[in-house]
Amino acid sequence: MPTTNAATDATRQNVGFDCFEADLQSGLLFKRGLKIPLREQSFQVLACLLQHPAQVVSREELRRQLWPGDVFVDFEKSLNTAVAHLRQALGDSADRPRFIETVPKRGYRFLAGVRVLPENATGPITRRTRLAVLPFANWSGDAAEEYFSDAMTDEIITALAALAPERLAVIARTTAMRYKGTHKDVARIGRELNVDYVVEGGVRRADHRVAINVQLVRTSDQTHVFARKYDAEMGDVFGLHDRVARDIGTQIPAAAGNAPNDATLRGRARKPTEDLAAYNEYIQGRYFMSRWTPEGVAKARRHFEVALARDPAFALAYDALAELCWYLGFWGFASPTEMDLIGRGYALRAIEIDDTLAETHALLGYFPKAGYWDWEEVLQCVERGRGLNPASPVVGLRYAIALLVVGRAGEAITELERALESDPLSLELRGWFAEALYLGRQYDRAIEQALLLAESEPQHFLSHMVLGHVYLGPQRYEESVAALRKSADVSGGFPLVLGWLGLALGLGGHSEEARTVLERLRAIAKQSYVPPTSFAWTHLGLGEIDDALIWLDRAADAHDRMANTLKTYPFLDPLRADPRFHALLRKMNLES
Repeated sequence: MPTTNAATDATRQNVGFDCFEADLQSGLLFKRGLKIPLREQSFQVLACLLQHPAQVVSREELRRQLWPGDVFVDFEKSLNTAVAHLRQALGDSADRPRFIETVPKRGYRFLAGVRVLPENATGPITRRTRLAVLPFANWSGDAAEEYFSDAMTDEIITALAALAPERLAVIARTTAMRYKGTHKDVARIGRELNVDYVVEGGVRRADHRVAINVQLVRTSDQTHVFARKYDAEMGDVFGLHDRVARDIGTQIPAAAGNAPNDATLRGRARKPTEDLAAYNEYIQGRYFMSRWTPEGVAKARRHFEVALARDPAFALAYDALAELCWYLGFWGFASPTEMDLIGRGYALRAIEIDDTLAETHALLGYFPKAGYWDWEEVLQCVERGRGLNPASPVVGLRYAIALLVVGRAGEAITELERALESDPLSLELRGWFAEALYLGRQYDRAIEQALLLAESEPQHFLSHMVLGHVYLGPQRYEESVAALRKSADVSGGFPLVLGWLGLALGLGGHSEEARTVLERLRAIAKQSYVPPTSFAWTHLGLGEIDDALIWLDRAADAHDRMANTLKTYPFLDPLRADPRFHALLRKMNLES
């Protein structure tokens, strides 16, 4: 679709820019089909700018259009307020604008390309139908079978998401699983997740057979639109997922036209392995891995290894082991250089077996080959994953992380917002969203998101770590220290968290406590791996720049993931005039 480069007569048309669409007749703004609340005057400012893309629209012109001569207002204050609200709705920044640029003493300019939507489009812009699959109940009577009902939920979510991604948005597994064991009614879930339909049911496995009961409920009036019981041999379980998704899809207008027939289902039934025992080991491994605790990861690894011992061509098991390696190296449970070598091998093997694995492609670049970071390769790998599955929130997250590394925080924020639309309760996505806002110097929004995370996930170290981290931006050191102390307590003294705590303590003037953290890190390092950045941050907080740079150089050699965003960390601004810092960026291929 062409992009306009000059003033366009769009007053009677729907127009789009980036991931937004504006209905200029009704005064409505949508983001990927979701309505964005926007005050009338703010929308009028947007409409005026959209009609003159790339051109300066003077403040006087805006005054004439928004406030005619016979209307008395405090014009300067009202316009500033309207523009501020508009930027907030767009997730834009006055300092680093992607959409609305302030032209000093003149007015504003709209920076993004504007496209006129097709003339044959009728009616207002409509959003995608939204659906959530609640965790299926385990009806086996055996708590040890919980992993199987979770696996069935996950597979049906995947099958539904593939039906009509342009018209049907399916809530991701991470968010859906938050409703496991809850007794909230469908209407409340509909409001919380902004979904139109909910799928619920139960699973029983016995005597080599599997039975699934499924119900589709419309959230607006809690009407049961569809209900069916399925019974199949375990050997037919892979085709069963697609049949359930197909039957649900035929009952939802947005997906009905994409529901495959029986012949198509038989032709495309996903069968990741011929060995059902290997599949059983794999889904148990995914169950334990989803907990993301050291104990859960250890159990998961054993299950994946058993699965591969039974079926050496099981691509998804290789993918899972690659993800485990990334996790262990990223959070400093093990040396990243060791995990990179092993993880890359797993990822390459998975893709060799099945080149359609989008999330594996998006992960592959994060295991650098030959000990050298090639950020272009990272982006290429993630782009390959996006091409295979653009709706995947996991792929979206991996793309956003790469964007943050190369200094494209604004694009990363947009990508994370998109991923959160389908996975709004994901701890990892929400945490990275707050971090992206922090790295993009949007401190108020970053703190707002981090506070929401800490409130919703008080027992997870990550939520408090993110909060402590973003408080560093506006130099609210006491609040940063309090949050990071909480994170250290919850994690049991996780070295990565201790490094951030040492930084906040030092910057906040608590030098003695920062030195205590340094000694604690040295003691831990005698027994196990400690990320070099943990030492670097603490030395930096203490003002020991030479030592901090020495440790950052070691972090670069060790592929310490906390060093990847050196280019954008706000607290490193005082080092940016130091030639040694630029030499470090060049070493990491972050600066030419």
